Amino acid sequence: MYGWQVVEPGPDVRQALRRVAMPAPRPAPGELLLAVDACGVCRTDLHVAAGELPVHRPRVVPGHEIVGHVLETGSDVTGYAPGDRVGVAWLRHTCGECRYCRSGAENLCPASRYTGWDADGGYAGCAVVPAAFAYRLPDGYRDEELAPLLCAGIIGYRALRRADLPPGGRLGVYGFGASAHLAAQIALAGGARVHVLTRSAAARELALELGAHSAGEAYDAPPEPLDAAILFAPVGDLVPVALRALDRGGTLAVAGIYLSDIPSLDYDRDLFQERTLRSVTANTRADGRDLLAVAARHRLHVRVTAYPMAQAADALADLAADRVNGAAVLLPENSPAR
Repeated sequence: MYGWQVVEPGPDVRQALRRVAMPAPRPAPGELLLAVDACGVCRTDLHVAAGELPVHRPRVVPGHEIVGHVLETGSDVTGYAPGDRVGVAWLRHTCGECRYCRSGAENLCPASRYTGWDADGGYAGCAVVPAAFAYRLPDGYRDEELAPLLCAGIIGYRALRRADLPPGGRLGVYGFGASAHLAAQIALAGGARVHVLTRSAAARELALELGAHSAGEAYDAPPEPLDAAILFAPVGDLVPVALRALDRGGTLAVAGIYLSDIPSLDYDRDLFQERTLRSVTANTRADGRDLLAVAARHRLHVRVTAYPMAQAADALADLAADRVNGAAVLLPENSPAR
């Protein structure tokens, strides 16, 4: 099979990736072998390729928003059969024994491992996943619509929970890409007033199309104080901007795995009056199941830009240059969606 590997991590993502012939993986005990039917292109893939995250697996195949169908099951696997459609997300292993795993916070497990960083991901014809970390997928969505739900959707959902948005509250969304446009829809479905702040004119247009109450430039003040905010853009300079937009007692959740340096905070202006700043770290499997259940109940509009798998480097470069409105998704060349 053919797949893309990160061979030279660096700022030029086209140079970082190389398409190579490689043997198809085999499922180990407890694993599923999948044919990749769609793979989302996530900003975390960009951080891996650009060298903004440390190398965990040399020449790793990126991609952790995988929709596929089972080709083969490893020994000791029950509940799955060839042909089943399943999803693969970022988190792929935890120890199950540490105090974080035992308390329901497996995303903080020190032994956690991740698809497309510690193990090969979905920028290829096939992928393997531990069956315990695979997801059943809701009906009513095409493969390319489901793929972004498996990280962008899950992380947006967790970030929304971490932001402690009250019922009917006022939410600020900073940056409006794949994750944000899904989290905003979930908040709107819950009755929130959503204000989007982003530098992209096309993203602001999409935000209003999806029902946002306002859409402004990234550094603008929203039209009303916020009860909660989520920072999706990996821009540390926006942290004090978002904190100052919060009402008393508000919470800012930072959703990314990578963030440029945060400038000095002014305690009185940025944090006083019990404003809270929180990070978001990966996801638990419960987050994934909960998000997919939400997607089954509320039909989410997933804005997708499809690329053939052979153009993965182009897709990643377009993401780096903010030329993708919504979510980029890779499809095998023989996909009926092409």
